[in-house]
Amino acid sequence: MIISQVDIYTIDVPFGQPLKVTIGTMYGAENVAVKITTDSGLVGWGEASPCAYIVGDTQQTNYQTGQQLAQLMIGKDPLAIEARMTEINGYIVREASIRSAFDMALYDIAAKAANMPLYQFLGGERREIRTDLTIGMQATVEQTVEAAKVILGNGFDAIKMKVGRPGLEDVAHVKAVRELAGPDVHIKVDSNQGWDFPTAVANINAMAPLNLQYSEQPLAVWDFDNLARLRDKVNLPICADESVFDDKDALKLIKLGAADYLNIKLGKSGGIHTGLKINAIAEAAGCKCMIGCFAESRLALSAAAHFAMARPNVYFLDLDSAYEFVTDPVIGGMTYDEKIGGLIHLTDAPGHGAAFDEDALKNRVTFN
Repeated sequence: MIISQVDIYTIDVPFGQPLKVTIGTMYGAENVAVKITTDSGLVGWGEASPCAYIVGDTQQTNYQTGQQLAQLMIGKDPLAIEARMTEINGYIVREASIRSAFDMALYDIAAKAANMPLYQFLGGERREIRTDLTIGMQATVEQTVEAAKVILGNGFDAIKMKVGRPGLEDVAHVKAVRELAGPDVHIKVDSNQGWDFPTAVANINAMAPLNLQYSEQPLAVWDFDNLARLRDKVNLPICADESVFDDKDALKLIKLGAADYLNIKLGKSGGIHTGLKINAIAEAAGCKCMIGCFAESRLALSAAAHFAMARPNVYFLDLDSAYEFVTDPVIGGMTYDEKIGGLIHLTDAPGHGAAFDEDALKNRVTFN
């Protein structure tokens, strides 16, 4: 089997409402789709969701890099994932999102060739997986509470709150949501690098009575040493997100004692191939992982959900981006349960089970 054709497209889908975090605002998906076709007729789909203020890429850079990677893949064996990803990762250092798109398309093909759903191909079995839903940074406590009411009304048992406001302003927002939700709903806070060390200590200590699950990326991406200091200073688990792109970052964080949990995002790690390495390092150190997202559609979220199902060490899920899509360009793939908020369903279709409706895609360019 060889790769006979690669198609690159762009995807644009607005969110129902913008998602504001300390370092930027997302208004919707400005993504890139990758379709890999083999001479045997098997097709694999992948998706890049660039995030300039975290990964450093954009839809345009992903689109251009994708065309170069497509030419690199023509005539190669899609089942030799180790060799293909070594080539891709050696070709370009950054652009993790588009590398992830090729990665998930290759895994899609490999699982289809084995006639297995992706989670089974990765060695996993069925287990219940459930995502949280995120509240972006709202201007007032009242707006934050209204957003939480909607989430709780939809039956979610876990809320992720974006924080990182000046001083101790976040405390009132988190306290109000805890009072509304009661003691049994899981709440975690994500600063997206929004605090410095003293502010992080002050906020986490002030939130100590609020029974939080963890503080995600409280400090700057590069500040591994202070993450370790913070972990020793507060009585709340620390989750690293922007600080962990690949397995080398994971190893450094764990050796420094800088994180209790690691957030794997396929679009940040360059795909499943590296995501598996991050999880293995974390698991060896007794460190749980979460899996997160940027602005992916249900296609890339399907690949991430299969990854999570296959690895029980992936304990926390934040796969909620498609929940805010105004339109849905995906056929098949994961679905959100209509009655149990956050519960994710996967089919047993071979591969990750999702494909794009090509009528919803734009700017197709083909290589063969």
